[in-house]
Formats: sequence, structure tokens, C-alpha cells
Amino acid sequence: MNLRAASLFSSAPELFPLSERDVPWLCELERQTRVSLWQERHFVDSFQAGHDAWGVRRGGAGLGFMLVLHAPDVSHLLNIVVAPTAQRQGLGAFLLRHAMTRAALAGNTELFLEVRPSNKMARALYQDFGFQQVGLRKGYYSADPQTGAREDALVLRATLPILETT
Repeated sequence: MNLRAASLFSSAPELFPLSERDVPWLCELERQTRVSLWQERHFVDSFQAGHDAWGVRRGGAGLGFMLVLHAPDVSHLLNIVVAPTAQRQGLGAFLLRHAMTRAALAGNTELFLEVRPSNKMARALYQDFGFQQVGLRKGYYSADPQTGAREDALVLRATLPILETT
């Protein structure tokens, strides 16, 4: 195998299930990427509630994650994060596709999420995946430490394919 082929092969993203032991690096990744942070207790509560939690890595380094709550009729993307150094490399789409697949496999036909109106990169990704705005949550996100202003959340929904599970 030549060097270029080896490099391409080793750079393929790998999904792995998350657990409470991953909370320290999840918190660190949140700190690197967000104004409104999930705290350790949020992750622990999510794991204890049995939410669907997956990370993505390349070469052993954790570069992102997603957490999904599956209810009997819909799924809700609770959090999706990609490390700043790994953004714009397709990992957000990779994680979102996995979240949508997991929701469909759970028997759900819709996936909901909230996103900041100011998060243009995430909004473009969600639009590419067919999400549409179905609501608005006023003052949903905590205050920005620099401005003190709360930010609304756009509520988005995507219709998922119906998958046969046998």
C-alpha cells in the first residue's frame, strides 16, 4: 500500500459508543466549542437516562459526539459537537447521519433538535439534511457571558425514512 492510500485508509472516521467514563473529554470538547455548555451533570444524567450516545474518532483521537433521546414516537437530537480543529471535514454530517439512522432504527419517523439562529454552520448542515423549522423557543439558550443576552432556539424537524427492522 502506498503512503497516500495508507493515509486515506487511516483517516476514516470511526464511531464508538460513549459511556460515563467519557464525560471528562466530552466536557472538554464542549468547553472548546460552546458558549452554552453542557456540564458534567448533564452528561451523567443523559447516560443514566439511557440516551443514545456515540463518539467519532480518527486515529484514536475523539473528535466529536452526538446524544439522542428516543421516545416512543419521535427522537430528539440533544447535542452534537465536533472539535474546532476537526470542523469542515464532514464529521458533523457523519454524526448527524448516524443520529438519523439510529432514530429510524428505533422506529421513529421524526427527529427534532434546537439550534441557535447565530449558528450558521450548523443551520446549513441541518438544511442539507432536510430539517425544517417548526417552532421557536424564546430565550432558550443561557446568557452569553460577553453580552449577557439570552438567545432563542429554532426548533427543527426532519422526517426520517421508515426502516424495516427484522
